Amino acid sequence: MSSQSESTSDEFSGRLGLIFATIGAAIGTGNIWRFPRMVGANGGGSFLVPWLIFLFVWSVPLIIAEFALGKRSRTGTVGTFRIFGGKNMAWMGLWTAWISTAIGFYYAVVTGWCLNYFQTAVRGGLGSEVDTTEVWNSFLESPTDVIFFQAIAVVITMAAIWRGAKAIEKVNVILMVSLFVLLFSALFLAFVMDLNDGTLDGFVYMFSIQPEYLMQPETWISGLSQSAWSCSAGMGMAITYSVYMRKDEDTTLNAATMCLANNSISIIAGLTVMMAVFAVVDDPLSAVGAGSSAITFLVLPEVFAQAPGGPVVQVVMVTVFFLALSFAALTSMISTVELCVRNFVDHGVDRSQAVGFTSLAIFLFGLPSAALWIKMDTATGVAFPQFLEVQDHIWGYGLMFSGLFIAYTIWKYGWSRYKHWQAENDIGGFSFRDYLDNGVSSFRDDFINTGDNDWWIGKWWDYIMYLGFPIMFSVLMGSYFIDLLVNVDDPWNPSNPNGISIILLFWGVTASLFIGLNRYILVNRMIPTSSASGPWPLYILSGDFELEPRPLYRNVPEGADAPIDTLPGGEDEFIVQAGERVPSTFTDDYGETRAHTLATIEAELVGTYTRNP
Repeated sequence: MSSQSESTSDEFSGRLGLIFATIGAAIGTGNIWRFPRMVGANGGGSFLVPWLIFLFVWSVPLIIAEFALGKRSRTGTVGTFRIFGGKNMAWMGLWTAWISTAIGFYYAVVTGWCLNYFQTAVRGGLGSEVDTTEVWNSFLESPTDVIFFQAIAVVITMAAIWRGAKAIEKVNVILMVSLFVLLFSALFLAFVMDLNDGTLDGFVYMFSIQPEYLMQPETWISGLSQSAWSCSAGMGMAITYSVYMRKDEDTTLNAATMCLANNSISIIAGLTVMMAVFAVVDDPLSAVGAGSSAITFLVLPEVFAQAPGGPVVQVVMVTVFFLALSFAALTSMISTVELCVRNFVDHGVDRSQAVGFTSLAIFLFGLPSAALWIKMDTATGVAFPQFLEVQDHIWGYGLMFSGLFIAYTIWKYGWSRYKHWQAENDIGGFSFRDYLDNGVSSFRDDFINTGDNDWWIGKWWDYIMYLGFPIMFSVLMGSYFIDLLVNVDDPWNPSNPNGISIILLFWGVTASLFIGLNRYILVNRMIPTSSASGPWPLYILSGDFELEPRPLYRNVPEGADAPIDTLPGGEDEFIVQAGERVPSTFTDDYGETRAHTLATIEAELVGTYTRNP
């Protein structure tokens, strides 16, 4: 059954399911391997100061916005931007979906690494007598092995989301509860290791503030970037999962709970790594700051192999850690694939087909990250995936633009409500005071403080979204490019995988393509003018096609009415609820009224069903 003919909508069973799903989406490998590295490289507790500040001035406000957008639009990212920004802005939603999916291409490979190390640990392949560098190099340089575990990661993800929100909820509850238990177990063992020498120096370093680090801009930039990526703020994940919200769910409490839980897991993982490393490594700060792959797959197995209690405890320690890492990676993969799937379902694609197509694409487009440009660092003798790192280099910071686009939809809504207020009161010109009272606060009043929220959000949120967010975005992007100019050799060389030109090239081509697709693919459908036009793509290449509106199907559960008539794209009659039929006719660019082919097909299906019940 196709999406447009379904009579019921999907939703989570309650707040607990939503919370576990969103926490699972936010918590990933970055919490467990990137966060400890940031702590070690930026003065321990000194790093926690900006990291916590940006939690409340970047991540939580942006996640609140995402929840509010998705809860009202009841569509994925493409539909949300089409509804809140108008037809011309649908491409922004495609950009957001693409960034998440492009990250998913290589994240599936990383998830496969985690699964491989878990099974290696179970078999005792990461014991004290094992050369971890050799284990890492032999695995990474074996494309067959890497692709095999990449495929396992994709299959598990596909199975988890196949049946929709209820299945996603159940899988996340199981995985996240297991993750909590595993991490607390690892934390206890690491605490015993750190306590063994009577100093608890890893614990002390984790929470000791060194003022000189707070005077360094790098500490604050690192805190902002870690908070943004760790909470998935701006990725569109919260928009996607809020589509399955019940009507009475509170966006603010859910956003705060998700972000605080995410940071709590980071603290637990950070303590586990720091205490274990400080307990057995002579130069712990060098070990922790040696890089993400190095600390996770090279250093930590060696560290855990020295845990007190003998071989059994050592095997348990390393197994528990990599199982927790695998669970964290899988929950993030689930949200990544679901974000893409939701957009296909919104546009009438059957869910099972969307899941299969997206999973296959994630696997195929991830193959280069799994097998290409596997190089050897001659200085350390450690293999590294050059292609994967280039992809992360290109698309990781593209996530920041997704956040900027979300802020833009809020600004646009505020401006549209201000102009509407002026028209209602026959007021011309521009008054900054009136704009603050009747424009800036509109989004917060209409979609956040709705009466369903347990926490009332004040004007501070407006200040952050209208002033703080663009400033922080500019600082983050500016510092990133300045760092490339200063620290990368020949940064403008397009062939330099770590340079600026390759980023701007991929960003520019992708944005231009998506803007071009906006009219022809996202908000309209290309229909052949006659049977003589030939099959797709011949009629497109020949220009023998005409445009008709593309329907957008909103997932609105029973009793969760979410009117969109006041939104910039809300008057589009081809935005309908799942189960409703699209309008039978439309007016084309020449003012002529024509039959909509999809409506004609629906009518024929209804007629067939009526004649043959």
